[in-house]
Amino acid sequence: MKKTQVSQITHFAEYTREVPSSERTLDTTPIIPNPQDQDKPQGPADTSPVTSTGQGIQSMPASRFLCTKPSPPGEIKIDSVEIDYVSLSWDSPVGIDGIPHSFKITFCSSDKSHQDEAIAPSNSTVISKLRPGREYSFTVTTVLENGTQSTPVSTSVCTKTLQKYLHDLGLDQNFKTKLTLSDVLQIGTGSITEEPILSAKSLPHSFLKTLMMVNVKARSIRCSAAESETNTASSDFKISDIMADNDNDEDNVINPLDLITAVLLCTDSFLQQEIMSKMSMCQFAVPLLLPNCDTNQCTLMLWAMRDIVKEWRPSSLPETKGFVENSIVSTAMPLISFVRLGDCSLSKSQILNQVLSNPHQYHDIFVHRNMDCGDVRRRISNGLAEISWYLPCGNKNIDVFPEPLSIANIRGDVSSFQTQFCFLMQSSAAVFLFFDNIGETEYKLLVSLKTIKDRLFLVFNSEVTLKQETLKHMDQIKSELQLQKRQFLVKNRKINDADFVKKLRSTVESIIRNRPHKIKIEDMTAIAKEFGIAIDEESTECQTGKQCAAAITAKIDNVLLFKKKQLPLQDEDWKKLAKLEKEECRLRKAGEKRIEDYKCQLQKEIKELREKQNKHDLTEAMKCFICAISNSNKQERSFFLKWLKLKLDDKAREKLSDLRNQYKKLCNAEHLRENKIKITELDQQISNSSLGIEHFMREIGQIYEAAWSKGSHQQFQYLSSLGADLLLDGFPLELLDGDASNIPVRWVADVLTKLHEKVQHKSRLLVVTVLGVQSTGKSTLLNTMFGVQFAVSSGRCTRGAFMLLIRVKEDLKEELNCDFILVIDTEGLKSTALAQLEDSYEHDNELATLVVGLSDITIINIAMENSTEMKDILQIVVHAFLRMKEVGKKPNCQFVHQNVGNVSAHDNNARDRKKLLQQLNEMTQVAARMEKLDPNIQFTYVVEYDPEHSNWYIPGLWHGIPPMAPVNTGYSESVYEFKKSLIEVLKSCKYQTLPEFLEWMRSLWKAVKHENFIFSFRNSLVAEAYSNLCVEYGKWEWDFQKHMYNWLATAETRISNTKNKSSNLDEFLNRLQDELESQENTTLDKLTKYYESKDGHVNLVESYRATFEISIKTLRTEIENSVTNKLTAAIDFQKGMKKVHDAYGKHKAILEERVLKLLGDCRNINEGLSEEQLKKEFEKMWEETVKGLDFKDLEKRDIVGDVYNQLRKQLKTHAVSVNMVLNEATDLTEYGKTHFNVTDGHFDRAWYKKHLSDNMHLSTHPKEEAEAWVKSITEQCTAFVSHKKSSKTDYHETYTRELLDMLDVKLKEIKKLNTNTQFEVDLKLHICGFAAREFQQMHTHFIVVNDPRKHLENSRQQYCSDFTDLYHEKDQSLKKAEEFTERCLKPAVREYVNKALGIDIQDEMLTGADSVKYSTRSYFQHSILREFLEENHFNNFYFYCTDYEGFVKGWILNRIIDQFSNSKALSDLEVKRFEVITKKIQGAIEKEKNKTLTKSETIFMFVKNICSDLNSDIVISTDNLGLTLIQDKANTDEFTGYLQDCVNDMKKSLSAEFSQGCDIKKKLNSLPYKPQDELFKRVFGCGKQCPFCKVPCEAGGQDHKEHHASVHRPKGLGMYRYERSGKLVETICTSDVYSESTFQNSDTEWKFHPCKGYRKFYPDWNIAPDPSIEASDYWKYVLMKFNEKFAEVYEAKPADAPAEWRKITKERALKSINEVYNMK
Repeated sequence: MKKTQVSQITHFAEYTREVPSSERTLDTTPIIPNPQDQDKPQGPADTSPVTSTGQGIQSMPASRFLCTKPSPPGEIKIDSVEIDYVSLSWDSPVGIDGIPHSFKITFCSSDKSHQDEAIAPSNSTVISKLRPGREYSFTVTTVLENGTQSTPVSTSVCTKTLQKYLHDLGLDQNFKTKLTLSDVLQIGTGSITEEPILSAKSLPHSFLKTLMMVNVKARSIRCSAAESETNTASSDFKISDIMADNDNDEDNVINPLDLITAVLLCTDSFLQQEIMSKMSMCQFAVPLLLPNCDTNQCTLMLWAMRDIVKEWRPSSLPETKGFVENSIVSTAMPLISFVRLGDCSLSKSQILNQVLSNPHQYHDIFVHRNMDCGDVRRRISNGLAEISWYLPCGNKNIDVFPEPLSIANIRGDVSSFQTQFCFLMQSSAAVFLFFDNIGETEYKLLVSLKTIKDRLFLVFNSEVTLKQETLKHMDQIKSELQLQKRQFLVKNRKINDADFVKKLRSTVESIIRNRPHKIKIEDMTAIAKEFGIAIDEESTECQTGKQCAAAITAKIDNVLLFKKKQLPLQDEDWKKLAKLEKEECRLRKAGEKRIEDYKCQLQKEIKELREKQNKHDLTEAMKCFICAISNSNKQERSFFLKWLKLKLDDKAREKLSDLRNQYKKLCNAEHLRENKIKITELDQQISNSSLGIEHFMREIGQIYEAAWSKGSHQQFQYLSSLGADLLLDGFPLELLDGDASNIPVRWVADVLTKLHEKVQHKSRLLVVTVLGVQSTGKSTLLNTMFGVQFAVSSGRCTRGAFMLLIRVKEDLKEELNCDFILVIDTEGLKSTALAQLEDSYEHDNELATLVVGLSDITIINIAMENSTEMKDILQIVVHAFLRMKEVGKKPNCQFVHQNVGNVSAHDNNARDRKKLLQQLNEMTQVAARMEKLDPNIQFTYVVEYDPEHSNWYIPGLWHGIPPMAPVNTGYSESVYEFKKSLIEVLKSCKYQTLPEFLEWMRSLWKAVKHENFIFSFRNSLVAEAYSNLCVEYGKWEWDFQKHMYNWLATAETRISNTKNKSSNLDEFLNRLQDELESQENTTLDKLTKYYESKDGHVNLVESYRATFEISIKTLRTEIENSVTNKLTAAIDFQKGMKKVHDAYGKHKAILEERVLKLLGDCRNINEGLSEEQLKKEFEKMWEETVKGLDFKDLEKRDIVGDVYNQLRKQLKTHAVSVNMVLNEATDLTEYGKTHFNVTDGHFDRAWYKKHLSDNMHLSTHPKEEAEAWVKSITEQCTAFVSHKKSSKTDYHETYTRELLDMLDVKLKEIKKLNTNTQFEVDLKLHICGFAAREFQQMHTHFIVVNDPRKHLENSRQQYCSDFTDLYHEKDQSLKKAEEFTERCLKPAVREYVNKALGIDIQDEMLTGADSVKYSTRSYFQHSILREFLEENHFNNFYFYCTDYEGFVKGWILNRIIDQFSNSKALSDLEVKRFEVITKKIQGAIEKEKNKTLTKSETIFMFVKNICSDLNSDIVISTDNLGLTLIQDKANTDEFTGYLQDCVNDMKKSLSAEFSQGCDIKKKLNSLPYKPQDELFKRVFGCGKQCPFCKVPCEAGGQDHKEHHASVHRPKGLGMYRYERSGKLVETICTSDVYSESTFQNSDTEWKFHPCKGYRKFYPDWNIAPDPSIEASDYWKYVLMKFNEKFAEVYEAKPADAPAEWRKITKERALKSINEVYNMK
């Protein structure tokens, strides 16, 4: 404080008064102090000079007097209250400015257990070292230099509790109910967003989120509210404001150590472990002793550090290039402790960081005051003892210390934390004690440290002014403890920071050289117990778990022997099982054995191996393991699994580390091939020496699988529930066993099914997988991204694929549309060279295909240093992507390029990305060629991949050289950005439920086990999606067809009703195009909307979209051709009929004129004429008139010649020999009269000769096949001709064109029989000969029916009747109404109903109760096969197999007959149609009736208008009514009334007629639209049959790319027999095409060809493997049931089928087709 002169001092007003000069008299009275003031501190009585007499009498002073008592401080303010300190301030005492003073603060707890005092030089202070949750009273007094004190001022306040502090951090609820690892790992919006931290409550979450990403910024987070919000651009400020001591707003800022302490206090044991592991990776010091300020207790964090494993290379190992890997708590190393006594100007923690850091690799291991928030006062972390480790890398130029050591650091003054200090004193090899000054208290503490005097080092800063007391005490301490000079480390002005650090480092190094005491952290427990320190491992659950784990691991001396004895189901038998299962699919080793026998043999071997597995009893280790994981106490179970993992890792680590080093060394060697044997041996040793929890879970899986095969799985059903619990708890589950390269499908399926139940079916999944070269950081990437715990190791220890569930928080579920993210980690794929050495290429291929198929996003991990190897592996991955695209899945692909150094890598690598895409395209094309697909395919067609946004460049993991390097911040930040992008991509992915994921897994694995994946893939989800699409397409197709048929019917009606002028074909064709365009677009829109709906897994059948689009266009083309032909024929017919009508009209007009003239003549005769006379006169007039008419007969055409010319025109491009044959065919009518005989000359001579001479083929005689085919096509052509002939129209040339087109299509089917052109010509002559005769008859009949003379003659009676009625003037209204109804309306109505009935019948079949049978070809097959099985008649199977087309036609006809014969269904359809048209007729009559009220009209015009109104509905012929003879207009009203009555009568009569039964078969054949034929086309489809077993194709759509069938059958049922033995062939093509078998037939030119290469000859057939062994049970049962009968009718011997087939029951057969057709 600045010194003040006396004259400047302000006097205390209340204690002084000025003495007037008048009173200034000499007072001889001595000054005697007031007795009441004797206890008050005395200040100077007078500061002025006085005059004294000799008697001691003084004069009055010339100045003022001062009072000696200072004024008290102002009111005390509580600035802040924390757990262990209170910040106080008060106003300055009044009038004390300039007077030297201080303030005395006295404080005392309410229970008097804690009291003390302090001196403050200014009017604020912080009282620390208070106890939490206590009420303290504080008293402040002003104190002058002479000790005079003012009146005290008091206040009281209660310090915060730990709970209150945690509340401020939002952790109060977690102090008892701890945060778990599962809570932290859940993915929510907070996981992928960067929201500002606005309050302290957000700090813990942000800290954990950042730490889980292993980001070294985790300790630097702070509230944005704590940041300065001052407007720095403002000019309104004072310099004093800037210079003022702006303390941090302590409500908004938290010391990082307080945050770490709070988080650890509120987390459970497993999250604590993860926090410590992540902190260790960041090279943060971790808590060794965690304080609880409420209880003044601390906890040894042994368990929390158990999971920290480090690698280092001490100075003793550099030559061997080996390294040490061990658990940090189990490693003995010297512990060096650093503590502070009292205040210290040196930053102990910062100096420690400098000591431990290489000058070129500095890192803040310990939090210090110069870090973010490091200067914030600690609230709850005082007493925290941290620990870190220095671990050398083996490089002398880099290592700070040659050997590993531990460093401990206590936070706070050790005098306040005696327990922690004593603990470290006993544990440490050396203690470095920092201080500035030593008071009496500190002195007493130091001299008590005699037990560690040799290990004690005193560090102090002489740059601060050392008190004399300190120097004195230090001399005493040196003497009493006999300290040496080296034990004093002084920082003075001559030593800069760098030199001081070197000195300190040198001291530590000398300690290490002297072989100090080493200690393991796990051995510190005894010391901890001695001082009453709690140990986190001492909980009951932890100890129980430890004991259970020890019961297993105690028996492990040799890992390999242990695995053989205690895990027996994973021995060679399991690997044999895996190989047998694959062989069962691939059938490579069948040799000369018959395939079905070989398959049965394999099944038998599998069964035997399973029985062998079942003979093993549960081993002791497995009993212990199962018992432990069955524990209902979740905590104990988790502790057990963690302890077991730790102990197993410890057991395996020592040997595995060495093996991995050797393996890595050999793999990186130049002479890789020379080391092949050693590498293989090492790989096997690594596998044998690996032992983890996954091996125990794998054993459980095998126990479960073996029990399932035996049918005794119920007793182990609980195991699948345990597996589900573990998955939910966050433990990985092995998906693919890498050692056996197999999936225990039943085990995994039941675990996931149980999981689905446990989450109450809320199991929507999105799947993320990582693939890449081994040891490139795949697991680390996933662990960093999701915070999970996949095993991380530098070698190939864990094999296969593991899956882990991560919950999605509610706030992200809706946006992400899933409940879980399933993360799949895989073993590293090997480079091509290494794969060839280890024969693992196939395994890697299988693995990649499987996980890519299961994934929504596949991460391809590329390490820049392994880019060459990655090119080899990319081929595998691209192949996997291609396979997925072909089976209906298009995953998203993300490339992660690791260890990228440049910060602008993404911008600088544009060229590399382009090159990568080019390489990917090339690889895709190579893979496409291998899979026999389009070779020009692009990578982006196969996967969702954007070169700009699907490539991520991530820096190296370590910032520096391990093991002292922290995780690179750039790595963490880049991974976080990648994670955010990944979540965004997932938002656009379609989720799958667990059952769907299971189905994908099953079907993918099934296909993977077959060599030809794409054509082996069968998936019930895809099958169901495809079936649903086919059902919908069937509806759209029928809507299209029905609409166009109705449109055609209307068009034909209009054409037929056009009599006055010829119809314009172009006009109708233009309308047709518009209608077709509209319907095609409507149907395509339906298809588009169906795919956009995302229902029913439409994404799985995306590959079929183009096929169905083509089918719609093909359907349009077919309809267009058909309708165009019919329109052309109708218009041509109408033109021909117009000539007839025109001639008839002329004749009729003349006759009507003569009739009216005769009528007038007869009426002029006065005498009345009798009926006879009238008729006589009429006949005379008729004969005379008809003789005078010019009749021109219809032109009779040469139909036979027309047919012949069209045939000749079609064959004109053929060889000369064909024309010669046609030239010889002078009379076409002579052909087709007898049965068509197939001769030897109808085949290619060389082919036929070779066929007959070869006796090894498995087919029937080609002549027999051709004859069967000719019979079928002849029947079809006959039906076509008969249908046309029955139409009662004239022949049209389009009929012959259609017939020849039909023949051409059918001839393509017989191409495989190598028939020649002679066969084609002979067959066409045969068919056309028959057709020509029929068409000629059709034309002749038409000529006869429409003869003009005959036509006119038919009207004679009508005209005669009308003449007599007119003569007698009878009212003809009733008569004409009846005639119009009976002759015109009724036939028209019948024709209308008949025309629509066929389409109505089909509609009823497709929408009725049994409509599902006809909805798809697969359902149709299932319906037939099920019916066969129920009836069990041989003939059904026989005709189905030998004449599928004929059988289906007959079956459909019978179904229609059955449905409409025994019910009113048919009559209901007729009546329904009849009522529709009747209503229209009545409406037309009513409409014209209303017109006649305002407009006079003849009956003729009235009827004509009615016909015009019904022009589009029915064809009404009024030619013979003679309405023009009726001239009386008055009769119209009566006619209308009579007509309405007649229509009502017609309605009744026709209704009764329709309601009567009829011959349904005859009825169907008479319909112009035959529903049986259209239904046949619908379910028969393309009609293609399997080239081997003749099973029909079931593919949907009109123009599908591939043929396929749900189930195939023994080829013997398709008439195949062995030529040598004559036995029916029992093999099934679904087995043959995946075996090493060969086949030969005409298509192979009788050369043997591998069955698996069948697509070379049948590229449009996809013969997928049976989905299960039981899939073909149906046909196996049929063959066994009717073996002898089939042999008899096929003229062969019974098939020699495996004995196992005889055990198949009818029930099993039915079950098999139900499962195959997904009709469960």
